[in-house]
Amino acid sequence: MARYEHLPIYKKAIELAVYIQQVVRSFSRYNKYSIGTELRELSRSAILLIIKANSHRDKSRILPQLVETCEMLKTSIVFAKEVKAFASFKSFQHASSLAVVLCKQSEGWLKSSRRSENHQPAIKDG
Repeated sequence: MARYEHLPIYKKAIELAVYIQQVVRSFSRYNKYSIGTELRELSRSAILLIIKANSHRDKSRILPQLVETCEMLKTSIVFAKEVKAFASFKSFQHASSLAVVLCKQSEGWLKSSRRSENHQPAIKDG
């Protein structure tokens, strides 16, 4: 299996997942078990998709899922702010900034992957 611990996107995803885990503790009981659960699951899914994408040669199916998961996570963080789940604006701001970086990194990885697919030389028969 390919090593992934050194990847900046992996490090950012871990940082965000750990932060989400910590910040959800301060959510009200209702929000902790609804939007909090969703945030925790999406952040863990992003980590797993990064590991999966890094270990597969054909990343074209996995990276779009990663981009989608990151966008869903970012949107869920904004939703949590709107329903006043975060204890402070500062905690929302930190989670949001981590999610934005993660989204940019995942989109960059997808674009890079597509460029490298388009520039691979065709294999000629015989």
